[in-house]
Amino acid sequence: MSESSERDARHKARMERKKALIDEKIAQAQDEYGLLLVHSGNGKGKSSSAFGMVARALGHGFKVGVVQFIKGAASTGEETFFRRFPDEVSYHVMGEGFTWETQDRQRDIHKAQEAWVVARQLLNDPAVGLVVLDELNIALKYGYLELDAVLADIEARPLLQHVVVTGRGALPGMIEAADTVTEMSLVKHAFKAGVKAQKGVEF
Repeated sequence: MSESSERDARHKARMERKKALIDEKIAQAQDEYGLLLVHSGNGKGKSSSAFGMVARALGHGFKVGVVQFIKGAASTGEETFFRRFPDEVSYHVMGEGFTWETQDRQRDIHKAQEAWVVARQLLNDPAVGLVVLDELNIALKYGYLELDAVLADIEARPLLQHVVVTGRGALPGMIEAADTVTEMSLVKHAFKAGVKAQKGVEF
């Protein structure tokens, strides 16, 4: 047997063992209910991942609700795109821009509380299969909203409704409550090399 054939045979044997293990885990995972997913960390891609899930949910015929807590000073490509589907996506831009731009804590608190009223309506609607709470972690980190009240409303949602929370600085209580947590780590970013934010990549 040639070296290449031996390598192929070893690979096949490894993959057969791996498939058996994965098939066993899949067979054991039978629960199905709405998940709370948290995307946090300093790296790029938290909201992008959430909007990828919006596209996936739409592909499966779900209705989706989106509430953006901090963003809002400028339109994004995601907003422009998903507003093309008004019957499937309830899209709410409730912020007025990044906190270093607004520089008005009381107004930011007021806007976050307004946004939570909208979020609570979506969380109470069993027809909505996925709710994205974009940059909610920021609103919680700065104390614009109470974590316990937010988690209580999320916990009380319909059984099969999924929720995605994004934003850096997820509080320990949010991480503990979540079913799945992803920490986006920053390895390298073009901005540090003097490249400005560009359409289709950053917004």
